Amino acid sequence: MARVSDDELLQLAHIVGQKLHAKGWMLATAESCTGGWVAQVVTAIPGSSAWFDRGFVTYSNRAKQEMLGVNAATLEAHGAVSEETVREMATGALAKSQADISVSLSGIAGPGGGLPRKPVGTVCIGWAMNDAAPLSTTCRLSGDREEVRSRAVAAALRGLIELID
Repeated sequence: MARVSDDELLQLAHIVGQKLHAKGWMLATAESCTGGWVAQVVTAIPGSSAWFDRGFVTYSNRAKQEMLGVNAATLEAHGAVSEETVREMATGALAKSQADISVSLSGIAGPGGGLPRKPVGTVCIGWAMNDAAPLSTTCRLSGDREEVRSRAVAAALRGLIELID
C-alpha cells in the first residue's frame, strides 16, 4: 500500500481549518512519531495563522515531560506509546498554548522498536478540548515507516474533524 497522498492530507487539513475558523477556535499539536507532520500539513494551508496556534515536537520522554507536563509515572507505567500518555500530551498542549483544541500522537513507526504488545504500526492519538475530558484511540497501521506516519497524520486530522463537529 502507498502512503496517504499529500493531496489527501492537504484536503483533510483544509477541512480542519474551515471548521476551526467557523468556530473561532485555535489548534495546537503535540507530536512524537510524526515529527511535526501534522503541524506542517496544517500550516501548508493559506490563512492557517487564523486557526493554528503552535506545535510541539516531543520525541523524547524528557521532552514530553518538560514541554507538555507528561507525568513521569505515566511514562513509567504505560510507556510513551499509550493512550494515557497521548491524553496527557494533548492536555499539556492546551495548557501551554492559546488553543481551544489539540491533537497528540505517539507511536512506533518502524522499522524497529516494536514489541509483542506494541508492534510496529502502533500509534496512539489523543485529542483535548477546553472544558472536556481528553479522548484517545490506538491505531494499528500497516506499511513501512512513511506509510505508518502518513496514515497517523490522516487519522489525527480525521479525528479533529469529527471532534470539531
